[in-house]
Amino acid sequence: MAACPDALRRAGNEEFRRGQYGPAAQLYSRALAQLEATGDASAEERSVLLANRAACHLKDGACSLCVADCTSALELVPFGIKPLLRRAAAYEALERYSLAYVDYKTALQVDCSVQAAHDGVNRVLNPFTPFLDETAAGMERARMLKEEGNEFVKKGNHKKALEKYSESLKLNKECATYTNRALCYLNLKQYKEAAQDCTEALKLDPKNVKALYRRAQALKELKDYKSSIADIKSLLKTEPKNTAALRLLQELNRA
Repeated sequence: MAACPDALRRAGNEEFRRGQYGPAAQLYSRALAQLEATGDASAEERSVLLANRAACHLKDGACSLCVADCTSALELVPFGIKPLLRRAAAYEALERYSLAYVDYKTALQVDCSVQAAHDGVNRVLNPFTPFLDETAAGMERARMLKEEGNEFVKKGNHKKALEKYSESLKLNKECATYTNRALCYLNLKQYKEAAQDCTEALKLDPKNVKALYRRAQALKELKDYKSSIADIKSLLKTEPKNTAALRLLQELNRA
């Protein structure tokens, strides 16, 4: 019998404690694969697994992979302390100090007693100039606007969410914000704009699953079936068991 996600997570934790970061990451990935089709029902569990896998990447020096996993974890459960701190540490290692500063400050807004966040803020601010403060403040504002947009999406107010995402993108061109705004455009039946936002997101992250899927949806509505199928096939190379993508591909093949 295949191990359940919880058992895989515990086994991954044990490997991590032993310093076996590669095997630990593989176990977390297996658990995530099992939870892939459960959607929002397993959001918290998937967020924990992504944050755990991010810790493995950070230990192995794979900072860009750490950033990607932490970002995905925070999309599932916003303001998680562990993914914020791990992404900040990865940004710091990548010398992207403004981004590190924003994550450390966000962690302190959630819990002002986190010493690691205080230490991180002090490290990235010294000896950098006031320009860092200005840049970081803009990025922090962009993040808060994105979160406000996310709240409007949850309430079904896609028009208001779109406004928040647009304000956020003026301050920081972030892949997740583009894909979020694309979702709003899809719901508002503005398919050309949705496709354009997904294209911008894919410039930042060429394998982004949400961008590929949402652009495929938009292109389907625009009756560009060939390009839509191409996007779905690209997505399935990354996630071959993605049920929504497989379903859309069947619809496209019948179109």
